[in-house]
Amino acid sequence: MNEFEEERLVSPDVGFEETEEDNIRPNRLADYIGQAKVKDNLEVFIKAAMQRREPLDHVLLYGPPGLGKTTLANIIAAEMGANLRSTSGPAIERPGDLAAILTNLEPMDVLFIDEIHRLNRSVEEVLYPAMEDFCLDIMIGKGPSARTIRMDVPPFTLVGATTRAGRLSAPLRDRFGVVNRLEYYHVDDLVTIVIRSSKILGIEMEMEGAKEIGRRARGTPRIANRLLRRVRDFAQVVNHNLVDYATAREAMDRLEVDELGLDAVDRHLLLAIIQKFGGGPVGLDTLGASISEETETIEDVYEPYLLQMGLLQRTSRGRVATAMAYQYLKQPMPADMAAKATQLTLLDGDADAGDASGGNDGNGRDGGKGGRGNSGNSGNGDEGDGRFTRSQNFTS
Repeated sequence: MNEFEEERLVSPDVGFEETEEDNIRPNRLADYIGQAKVKDNLEVFIKAAMQRREPLDHVLLYGPPGLGKTTLANIIAAEMGANLRSTSGPAIERPGDLAAILTNLEPMDVLFIDEIHRLNRSVEEVLYPAMEDFCLDIMIGKGPSARTIRMDVPPFTLVGATTRAGRLSAPLRDRFGVVNRLEYYHVDDLVTIVIRSSKILGIEMEMEGAKEIGRRARGTPRIANRLLRRVRDFAQVVNHNLVDYATAREAMDRLEVDELGLDAVDRHLLLAIIQKFGGGPVGLDTLGASISEETETIEDVYEPYLLQMGLLQRTSRGRVATAMAYQYLKQPMPADMAAKATQLTLLDGDADAGDASGGNDGNGRDGGKGGRGNSGNSGNGDEGDGRFTRSQNFTS
């Protein structure tokens, strides 16, 4: 663990001190904020299963860490009026471990397996008949005298959570009847989450302070709640427990979390590509050695958000810093990149001019819709969720 990783506030992984997480988790779908499509569909499936007095079909939840997969598993159990049994893929090492868990379930129970993509293949083979037929095939004996006994298990619902849906084997993935992907949250939803959590934690919160935290939470509720706890510490010491805009901004600045939610690690990685390797392309191994970081950590932890924000590109030759990264970090661009950025800006400017006049938008269509670089209040502009379009000017 290096000096940048020790106190990384914007990591979506669970922190050691987040024992309050269970207290602020919503227990019902009505209290769950964001993921509207997932929530609405689950509500229908749960009601239908309860009307038929059947267990809910098996549910797979996948998406980046920190978006509420474990919370949804708890909510499904609560809405079904069932017990929740939780475990994780790495904890189930042998088929016998899974058999012990399944035989101890009560009818209609919900079994939650986190990191289900890390199940052993031998364990998966035992899980298949349990998911389809609610039974276990147990091998007794060895050699020519070996025989198989089929044992019934109570009807149950399996909720699997993973950040790597692509690593699930096809037979396991196909046995889930309900598959939902969780998306990054919009800033408005994060602000609502921050306000709700502040009430539960007894924090006096002003709207502008909540917005400042939500804007820097990288679209992830877990990060929003973690930042809220740290801002609470600053407010408690310097501002009599009131979290207003000034307190939240000062806390974020002192924690080195900037307006995009980037921390020192993210900026260190981007600056290494720009300053040491001319903006790239640079191989992952070389990049990891230059910043004293494991390649898997770069690929799994740091890169996803930088890619989402358009600050980094993956190419066949290596990682490349984009024009947006140069602009945001206020670094001089190479001449060819500056020319392309200027051309894109001019094209967007022409489209905006056509839209403003109600004429052609530069693509052969009638005007009247918002340009790609507008503020999010018109047709095709940025949605106003705190994310930047490619023509956003970071130098202002």
